[in-house]
Amino acid sequence: MKHLFLLIAVACGLGLTDAVAQGKFSGYMFGDYFYNATRDTAFHSGNLSNSAVGGKKDLQAFQLRRIYLTYDNDISERFTSRFRLEADASAGSKELDANNKVTVFVKDAYLKWKGVFQGSDLIFGFQPTSAFEISETAWGYRSLEKTIMDLRGIIPSRELGISLKGKLVESGAANYWVTIANNTGTGAVNGTDPYFDKYKRYSLNLQFKPTDQLQITAYGSYLGKPEINDPKSTSNPKATLSNGVMTGALFVGYSEKDVFTVGLEGFLASQSNTIPNSDTTGLKAQSALGFSLFGSVNVSPELTVVARYDYFDPNSDGRYKGDARSYLIAGLAWKPDKNVQIIPNVQIETYEAVPNGRSIDPSVTGRVTLYYIFL
Repeated sequence: MKHLFLLIAVACGLGLTDAVAQGKFSGYMFGDYFYNATRDTAFHSGNLSNSAVGGKKDLQAFQLRRIYLTYDNDISERFTSRFRLEADASAGSKELDANNKVTVFVKDAYLKWKGVFQGSDLIFGFQPTSAFEISETAWGYRSLEKTIMDLRGIIPSRELGISLKGKLVESGAANYWVTIANNTGTGAVNGTDPYFDKYKRYSLNLQFKPTDQLQITAYGSYLGKPEINDPKSTSNPKATLSNGVMTGALFVGYSEKDVFTVGLEGFLASQSNTIPNSDTTGLKAQSALGFSLFGSVNVSPELTVVARYDYFDPNSDGRYKGDARSYLIAGLAWKPDKNVQIIPNVQIETYEAVPNGRSIDPSVTGRVTLYYIFL
């Protein structure tokens, strides 16, 4: 954490110089006080897969789940850049070091060439994915939870690569976003691993805005992976089969400014030629599907009711049982200031019964979430 404060101090100092004055610093934080009210103790000892609401029963603590420090700079009229750092001090965070101390990592680092040709921008570097950037903005409450594809690890939130995004029609009623990326998220390239060295994710997002209130997006991507041996092959060496992942997603959102917002997002991700645990004689595709329905209603300028329901099944073809999950979050967002939100909320996750018929008790966590913009 001390490294983050040092970076903020340096940033503020640099803000006095003419060079940095051409750009802008911004930052925000969100975190909670939480209490794990209920858990199925038999399964939350570490053997409950695909759970989005973790931790032991009766665990309570304060946590900071995200700290952002961002610098945006206009290099010229045609080139802009962004550099963003993130820290995560939440329970079980992957950003904690061996001594359980908070670390800082690079979240964004990209250059944008505005108007590389009419109506389109070219972006290179660590950048947001097109898979759910639009739906996350429409959801509007990342401080409460990630959107479903991010939450379930279907697509990383950041990609290292190159993208082209812009308008298909001059009015902006139809737009596109094409990306070629390493799919390493914010991790570095591993030159000894062919997955990172050779294979890429190719993605396309199309956005349609028939009206100012309504938007529809369609996303598709293909992630190449090393081929695997065909267990039925009798040749030497064995014949190989593709093992890539196809992902498709749809999002529909409707919003009346300062009144209400609703959205529906769904996805299907299928990995070809995956060997089922119960059948090693053949190779079949393994598919995961999910959908998310969310909404918010402004009771007053300072008070908003927020709710969301997710369904996720990592093996939708039915070959595996007991791994489907339903997730509900509901809260009341109070805004005592335009840059501060205090959100009492509850998370509830329910679980499909395991194959022997045993039901699993739901996980319930109550939280008070604080979100604020500090720069």
